[in-house]
Amino acid sequence: MVSRHRVAARLVRVLGAVPMLLANVPLVAAGQAASNVGASTSGPATLIIRTDDVGMSHSVNMAVKRLIDSGLPLSVSVMFACPWYQESVEILKAHPAVSVGIHLTLNSEWKFYRWGPVAGREAVPTLVDSNGYFFQSGEALHQNHPDVREIEKELRSQIDRALRSGVKIDYVDYHMGTAVDYPEFREVVERLAQEYSLGMMGYFGDSSDAPQYFAAPTRKADSLVAFVDRLQPGVMVLVTHVGIDDAELGALLDMNTADPLPEMSKNRQGELDALTSTRFTRALRARNIRLMTFRELIQSQGLKAMHRPVG
Repeated sequence: MVSRHRVAARLVRVLGAVPMLLANVPLVAAGQAASNVGASTSGPATLIIRTDDVGMSHSVNMAVKRLIDSGLPLSVSVMFACPWYQESVEILKAHPAVSVGIHLTLNSEWKFYRWGPVAGREAVPTLVDSNGYFFQSGEALHQNHPDVREIEKELRSQIDRALRSGVKIDYVDYHMGTAVDYPEFREVVERLAQEYSLGMMGYFGDSSDAPQYFAAPTRKADSLVAFVDRLQPGVMVLVTHVGIDDAELGALLDMNTADPLPEMSKNRQGELDALTSTRFTRALRARNIRLMTFRELIQSQGLKAMHRPVG
């Protein structure tokens, strides 16, 4: 069990702010993409709104549908290892302008609601606990000394499932940061992204933040407005977690924290309400913030511009 300080640290890792040694893949060095959109330090501030954990539950999927219906340009990260991913796929097929990513998943963190590997527990035994589910945290997985070949087998299975779904897949990112938290894991992700011609979140000069995460549900709009007011030239990814405050989502308890985010379902409902509020959209207009999807960012730079974040 870990404290809220560890939760905040984990959130930073999820947002991709952990420096790592360069892998042996032909990704350009940081700084070589300085003329591209993501690395620009002049011009308008650009914002990508990304929502995570899509496909985790029906409540999350319904919240994502509401967010899509708001008309905001969106990038959504689907957990293809979770039971509700098929519903999210049907929603996204009806909205092809939404940029879709694979939320690469190696953890199952909710008490009483668990999921396991797409490859099958027998195929990747070092990635699962005694019940055949993913471990609750990246630390617990790493302490089990997972076979890196099994990491690759599972992540490849998730990517293959996503590509078979019929939804256009643009990028990968990392549930709880685990897939890139350790050098040997990150090298696998980079190699697979290159093989499948997928973008990697954080590899185009984009930075990420989630200032609203710890704000009280009724103060999340305040947090987002303040965040917009602080935006500087360059590309910022606003990482969000939306949901409907109902019995399904309200029953979930994060096993990783000694003091879990109180009333998680109300917090996710609060994020949805804040993102779809007129206060947020007015703030974006007032600052003339340029909104784009991750698909558009990749198209503007090209996959060859990818470089590992350096700080």
